[in-house]
Amino acid sequence: MQIDELIDNFSFFDGWEDKYKYLIELGNKLPHLSDDKKTAEWKVPGCQSQVWIIPHYEKQHIYFEGDSDAIIVRGIIAVVFIIFQDKSAQEILNIDVEEIFDKLGLRDNITQNRRSGMLSMVDKIRYYATQSLGK
Repeated sequence: MQIDELIDNFSFFDGWEDKYKYLIELGNKLPHLSDDKKTAEWKVPGCQSQVWIIPHYEKQHIYFEGDSDAIIVRGIIAVVFIIFQDKSAQEILNIDVEEIFDKLGLRDNITQNRRSGMLSMVDKIRYYATQSLGK
């Protein structure tokens, strides 16, 4: 799924109850990490729930796998992955994620704790991108 399709899908729903159901659906499609991958090395600091994000570098692109112990947060991980998946490190650093979150309505319609965690996920992904560029 591409970012534009994700935005279109979110705009299809009238209320946030349906959008939350869609977030949960997206999270349910995310493969679970095995317990041996749920280590401190991959844990995202700043999230109220436990979140792990693992980068995989292939040619010029970065791919991610991740998981959480909370169902809504798994959906947020799925959204973040749609935004950043299969991009180069420089593309990841250039994405205006706040604009995308605004278009999705996530800034105003998720709790402050989840929003903070979402931004921590973005920071972790940008950290991986920066590391891959050797900056």
